[in-house]
Amino acid sequence: MSVTTQSPDRDTARYRRPASEVMRLARMGSGHPTRLSFLRVLLRRLRQSDWQIDRPVWEVDANGVGHGVYRVKGAERTYSLVAFAHDLPPQMRSDRVIATAWDATFTLFDGDPTPDDIARLAQNVPYQEAGRISTNELTLARANRSVRLFEHVVTALSQGRQPDPDEIAAVGYLMRTTAVYGSGKFGASDRTDIAERPELAAPFQVEMLTVWLIRAFTVDIVEHMAAVKGGDRAVKLDRDTRRNLGVGNSTGLGMAPFLVRHPVLLNNWMMAREEALARVRAQPKASADAVADLHRTVHAFVQNADVWHSDHPVQLRKLHDLHRDLALIGTHLKTWDNTGDHPWDALWRWGSDTLTYEGQEALLTLMLEPHGALIDDLADHMGADEAASFRLNGAMKIRDLRHILETDYAWALSIDFSTPENVARFWYVSEEKLEPRLGERATEEGATLEQPLCIARLISELYEVIKGYDATTPVAALLLAHPEHRYAVRRAQIAQHHPYAEVRDNLIAADMLPIDLLRCKLAFFGASQFDPRSDRWVRINLFAGAPFPDEIQQERGQ
Repeated sequence: MSVTTQSPDRDTARYRRPASEVMRLARMGSGHPTRLSFLRVLLRRLRQSDWQIDRPVWEVDANGVGHGVYRVKGAERTYSLVAFAHDLPPQMRSDRVIATAWDATFTLFDGDPTPDDIARLAQNVPYQEAGRISTNELTLARANRSVRLFEHVVTALSQGRQPDPDEIAAVGYLMRTTAVYGSGKFGASDRTDIAERPELAAPFQVEMLTVWLIRAFTVDIVEHMAAVKGGDRAVKLDRDTRRNLGVGNSTGLGMAPFLVRHPVLLNNWMMAREEALARVRAQPKASADAVADLHRTVHAFVQNADVWHSDHPVQLRKLHDLHRDLALIGTHLKTWDNTGDHPWDALWRWGSDTLTYEGQEALLTLMLEPHGALIDDLADHMGADEAASFRLNGAMKIRDLRHILETDYAWALSIDFSTPENVARFWYVSEEKLEPRLGERATEEGATLEQPLCIARLISELYEVIKGYDATTPVAALLLAHPEHRYAVRRAQIAQHHPYAEVRDNLIAADMLPIDLLRCKLAFFGASQFDPRSDRWVRINLFAGAPFPDEIQQERGQ
């Protein structure tokens, strides 16, 4: 990734954190959403554009069964969420990937769907993997009710009153998605078909748009059911209560390998964030407006932390650290010399010396927030043309390959893979659902089907082989004799120009926590209230606190 530095201090490289610090699982698993997170990028574009957002179709009966269409219409293109509401028996409600029925199913349609399109989708979308969609569809998604909160809100609204704020805060969403598929899955349009569209150029924009519109549906369906139940007594959610509702999501191991399989994309996400921090730190002075924004952001962050709950022991420790560190940040800001030389760098260096990983990554989020004009352009550099980045250089000499391994992969070469604890797990793909899984090597079968996700071990094996080669031998000769190392060589050549491409930890170690990978990716999505339910799956909240479609249009003065 190449970015143009726009800071008053042009030398941002010296303020950028090294990959050896950033790309460790313990730190990646402490990430927080920033203004470069993908849902924030989407909301900025919607605010700054002339897109018109409406709901042209709502055909839902008294049982809450039917469909609606949510349309986002621009000068050149229209995107429409087609939502199907179902009457799901309680015994069939499951967040597991093996579920076959849901409370609601969705697809994001590329254009304005006709009645024939909706009829076709009605025969397929509710069945998800068992159905098929076309290249006219960009995503496929499903969601289940949070039964506790959904019923509470319906009852309250039907009786003419607002729901209990404590109930809203305890759950935070009316429905949670259990999958949002895109990028060619189940017949949907491939990412390459839409990547050149400016509004979709940033990563995961169709998925974020899908979830944002699903959020509007969750409010509409609960208000519809309240009106059916309460008649003229029923009221709608007030603005503040509605704003506090997001969309929940249950996410498991299926997401974890993504960061490993897309090294250039991972590099670009990390590089954008680290360049953003470097630009902020490089500023010689702090403006009064930025300092005031920082204090407001700290206040909002503390409020979010207060409603962030988890019962998982790992997350409980992190929440303890976060609360402690936010208190330290608040105290430090009272005496922070924001009029001195390079005050943002001084603030960051204090945080690095004082705070835990949880607090340091929170401080990063806090420092970026007041600096939109300085850093928001970096969102345009977070995508990747991975096909162009994966071409092997067969002319490279063994000495140059060895140099890459001994420098960029020294962390991998330091791991002893002859010990049981360092090879305790293996990644595989389940036969039933074709989803990534993590097995225990000593007690489970399937290691012969292991996926190549432990880059550290692959690099170590490659290094042992090249020890027997002359330094001037071309890599092509090595791969002719040892084609099994082609993937590892490719990774090394990518890392040569992409410093943040690798997770610098052993991904098959006994003490590896997959939830660290999940949190890293979900923070880039913009997820909040990260709540692990085990070391392999989590619940999160998306878009809580964000504007709804009608509010976006009001903010633009429409």
